[in-house]
Amino acid sequence: MKRVGLFVPCYVDDFYPEAAMATLEVLEDHGFAVEYPDGQSCCGQPFLNNGLIDEARPLADRFVELFADYDYVVAPSSSCIGAVKFRYEGVTNDARYPLLRPRLYELCEFLHDVVGVENLRFSPCHARVGLHNSCHAVRELGLAAPSELNIPHYSKIKAVLSRVEGLEIVEPSRDECCGFGGTFCVQEPDVSAMMGRDRIADHLANGVEIMAGVDMSCLMHMEGLAKRDGTTMRFVHVAQLMRGIPERSVE
Repeated sequence: MKRVGLFVPCYVDDFYPEAAMATLEVLEDHGFAVEYPDGQSCCGQPFLNNGLIDEARPLADRFVELFADYDYVVAPSSSCIGAVKFRYEGVTNDARYPLLRPRLYELCEFLHDVVGVENLRFSPCHARVGLHNSCHAVRELGLAAPSELNIPHYSKIKAVLSRVEGLEIVEPSRDECCGFGGTFCVQEPDVSAMMGRDRIADHLANGVEIMAGVDMSCLMHMEGLAKRDGTTMRFVHVAQLMRGIPERSVE
């Protein structure tokens, strides 16, 4: 049996543990022996985004040390997997990193590329869901083609979710950044909020009940704006949709 190391980003661990638990259950439902290595920490993406390589190095070294021996490493986050997969080169000097790199997957990417769409088994979930295609998922991991490229819009995320009975997937008119961007929302809060509200309005125009995506960081940003504005929309990770009607997060 293939061993899967579950990588849970720090913000998911702190604020959205239900997304991590749903990811674990989905992987176990498909026959994988999943382990959660103790001692996980931030992947270092905030440091890497700001050019703080020396500060990111011990986190990168720690990540490789924890996950080097697994057959696969899967995370409920495209941005954090993207950081580990594409930005650790020259940061960590651990000789095991080049061998680990091709075994790193975001959840939908793993289900699509490794398990295979035809082999997926999910609980039914009857809901009209707006799919937010986050920047890292689209432009870094290539999980969907950017809408502005005007090419066949195949989406690995949508292909995986198509296996959830009863789920109606509605994509927005354009794939645009939600405005979170990690430190961008701190440096440019007004622009960030405007971008997030624009994304919410796009989904509301489609009459969705739930907004879902592969990055809880993006959804966290928009959820905060929606709550401030009194917008009744739920925000959940795609793994929760795969486990059936998602429970509401603890307020």
